[in-house]
Order: sequence, then structure tokens, then C-alpha cells
Amino acid sequence: MSAPLTPPPPPHEHEQAVAAYPYGKDGDAAYPRHGWWYEQDGPGMKAEIREAAVTAVAVALGGVLLGVLWWWLAPRVPYVGTVIGDNWFVYLKDSEGEQVIGVDGVFSLLALGFGAVSALAVFLVRRRGGVPLVVALAVGGLLGSLLAWRLGVWLGPAQDVIARARSVGEGVTFDAPLKLSAKGALLAWPFAALVSHLGLTGLFGPRDPEQFPAGAYEGPGA
Repeated sequence: MSAPLTPPPPPHEHEQAVAAYPYGKDGDAAYPRHGWWYEQDGPGMKAEIREAAVTAVAVALGGVLLGVLWWWLAPRVPYVGTVIGDNWFVYLKDSEGEQVIGVDGVFSLLALGFGAVSALAVFLVRRRGGVPLVVALAVGGLLGSLLAWRLGVWLGPAQDVIARARSVGEGVTFDAPLKLSAKGALLAWPFAALVSHLGLTGLFGPRDPEQFPAGAYEGPGA
């Protein structure tokens, strides 16, 4: 009568984990965010912060082009000066005109376009994304809008409308200073950049590998 066979010892936990993750090379850790998987997670936090700072500056510098385009494309608001007694008064030549609204509208539309383009450029440069990069995109867009606003005002007609009216004469039409009445338009660039980047990342961004590939490990009773 032969003795019953002794069952083999259960496999080591590390061997079970390796069986569950049959990828990589010898010596790689078998758990997410370790070894070869951790190396694919992207640069460290310091590198991400440096990239975010460069991104914010690069995006903000785009405000120079936005300011020039706004100054060039925005409709002109006609003013007229008149003298009553010894005082000069300036008023809109066409009180029912939509030029003032058009100035804000042109800035908003341009800012939305710049937001979409900057998001696409950042996504193409670094597809993996990350929180610092997204924050830098929003901050850069806001700084770019502020830069564009101040640059457009500086490039436009002089701010002293009384002096301008005196120089051209009474009853002569002249262009009003470039002015952004709706300050909410400054948020158009960062808003468009965040929405566009979120959509691009969701549609074309990299996908994380599955932690437990189908059929790699079968538990008890499988």
C-alpha cells in the first residue's frame, strides 16, 4: 500500500503576481507604478512643473498676436466733439450703433480661437497631459488675454478723447479709444483651452494598460 502523494506547495505570491502580469523583462516589478510600468508614467513632478512653467509662458506670449489682431479687426467706434460754453463734450456719433458690442465680440471670438489652437499645440507636444500642464494652460490663457487687452488699448487711438476732439475740431468724427467693456471676455481663452484640451485628451490621449489582462490569471474555482 503506497502512501498518499503530498500536494505541491502553493506558488509564491510573487510568482502569482508575475503570472498575472505576463509582460516586461526579467527583474521588472509586477505591480503597477513599479519597474517598467512606472517608467512609462512620464516625467517626475519637478520635470512636470518645469514643463508647465514653460507652457504658461509660451501660451501667454500668444497674447501679443491676439492684441494685434484685435486692434486690427475690431470695428471703430465714431465719436464727435462739441463745445458748450467753454467746455468740450464728446458723445457717440451713432448712439444706436453696435460698434461697441462688436469690439467685445471680436475679442471674444479671437480668444476662443486662440484657446482652441493653444490646447491643440500643447496636446501635440505632450499627449500625456497632467494636472500641472492643464493649470499652466489655463494660467497662460488668462495672462495672454490680459496682455492682448492692454496691448490692443495701447495700439488703439489715444485715451484722452477731449484732447482728440480739440485737435480734430468741433463736429468732426474721430475714432474712440479701443475699450473692452465686457471684462468676462478675458476668460474666453482659458475656458476654450481647457474644454478643447479635455476633449482632445479624452478622444486621442494615451490609455493606461489593464491591471489584470483577460485570461492572465484564474482564481480558485475558475
